[in-house]
Amino acid sequence: MDCPEELKYSKEHLWVRVEGNRGIIGITDYAQQELGSITVVDLPDVGDELEQDDSFGSVEARKTVAELYAPISGTVKEVNSELHGTPEMVNDDPYDSGWLVVVDMTDPEELNLLMTADVYEDHLADNS
Repeated sequence: MDCPEELKYSKEHLWVRVEGNRGIIGITDYAQQELGSITVVDLPDVGDELEQDDSFGSVEARKTVAELYAPISGTVKEVNSELHGTPEMVNDDPYDSGWLVVVDMTDPEELNLLMTADVYEDHLADNS
């Protein structure tokens, strides 16, 4: 299970990579493995406002649909439009080309509510 150290993690298995006041959001390696082959990714539009812990889209796999819950609040600045034609990028490369959205964070303090890689790995171990 890959959990890059520089990322922050939510209990809903999303990650955030912080770049200045922006947060790049994606689903974790664990989540994509649990879902299996991803067939559809439904994401918000550029300009949409995300509120921490609110649903902002979904990921559909062959046998299930998983809601995506925002790990941080902010305004959507970019959406990974490549996922519309190739949703399997989330399975193939969840931490790079399989990212979901980029947001301008409205409250960077929310990052303190997320887990470090070590804590996230412990969270996975406790829930397996």
